[in-house]
Amino acid sequence: MKDQKNNNYRKFMLLWAGELVSSIGGGLTSFGLGIYIFQQTGNASGMALMTLLAFLPGLLLKVPAGVLADRYDRRLLMMIGDGCSGLGVLFILLCMMSGEARLWQIYLGVIISSVFSALLEPAFTATITDLLTKEQYSRANGLVSMAGSARYLFSPVLAGFILAFSNIRVILIIDICTFFLTILSAAVVRKNIAVKPVERKPFLKSMKEGWDVITEKKGMFLLILLSSAVTMFMGVFQVLGEPFVLSFADSKTLGIIESVAASGMLFTGVILGVRGIRKNFTKMLCIGLFISGIGMAFFGVFDHPVLIAMFGFVFFAALPVANNSLDYLARTNIPEEFQGRVWGFIGFISQLGYVVSYALSGITADAVGSLTGGGVGKGAALTITASGIGLAVIAIAISRVKRIADLEKSSAVELTGIPKTE
Repeated sequence: MKDQKNNNYRKFMLLWAGELVSSIGGGLTSFGLGIYIFQQTGNASGMALMTLLAFLPGLLLKVPAGVLADRYDRRLLMMIGDGCSGLGVLFILLCMMSGEARLWQIYLGVIISSVFSALLEPAFTATITDLLTKEQYSRANGLVSMAGSARYLFSPVLAGFILAFSNIRVILIIDICTFFLTILSAAVVRKNIAVKPVERKPFLKSMKEGWDVITEKKGMFLLILLSSAVTMFMGVFQVLGEPFVLSFADSKTLGIIESVAASGMLFTGVILGVRGIRKNFTKMLCIGLFISGIGMAFFGVFDHPVLIAMFGFVFFAALPVANNSLDYLARTNIPEEFQGRVWGFIGFISQLGYVVSYALSGITADAVGSLTGGGVGKGAALTITASGIGLAVIAIAISRVKRIADLEKSSAVELTGIPKTE
């Protein structure tokens, strides 16, 4: 039994390595295209629109993708999602090879990537449950957080270095190459995992079953709704952090600041990858969100690179704690046969907040900057600070909801059959 657990963990590590490479490649493209669009337009709205278009199609397709993850081979879906999402990057590259790419061409390319990437997330998340035991979830999620941090830690520095000596085309080529490595890792793991037979129910019925799992536990449904507010505030930081820094610094400085800030996520991710969180998941969720909110609020107060990097570090360092705790509370309350569908719904509902922030944050920053006379930089700074305060308030609100706290107890009862003792 122990050998099987270790073997499965090695399979997870192989998948994780593929996602790490994919994250770095995607981060290169995201950073490079963001700089490209900002230089073309000179405002935050253009960058925000690209972020929205890269995100929205994948969000809308999360629920049906989750149903597919419960009906078909999850590793095959990961391969299709990763491989075909590279077509969008390839389209942008081809447009640039014939001259400067127009904005609509970049937007179309990121939409194509987003559509196919939708297959990836529910399948990958459900695969973690397929491979690992409950005791390994926290460590695994810490490593997943590390992979997510790579796009902010390594990608900005690499992209800044590449742009200093070359151009955006080189970045796109590198990103395209990473897709082959991620597909290969999924193929190797798929070869050694038997596909579980599933009952082919009507598509809409399968979707409804996933919805019923979420809504039957009021605590989990409330947690997912509140997490949508969390993503709304975090999305503001994602969109406006770069134009705020670019308002007084160059792309090289921006890359250094992003990398130093994101090293906070790497630092905490390493700790969680080794030790994990063992108890008090609700409490740790609230602490993580509150500290992230404080870091975000102060990030927008100063225009000094060192102070910005420091508070950015605080923001990112607390995120894995919150993500790890949220993942555990949700995962341990989802029956195994519904993992894909439920994670599809969780991703859709919780990330609706990103749609709001991606759609409005750039416009808000430009409007605030115009009203205050400080330009886009001042507008972005004030909007980021207000969002950080909002995130801290949400953390306090979650700590006061008893039904959310009860999720930790119910998971102990359902998974072990033994009531949790205080």
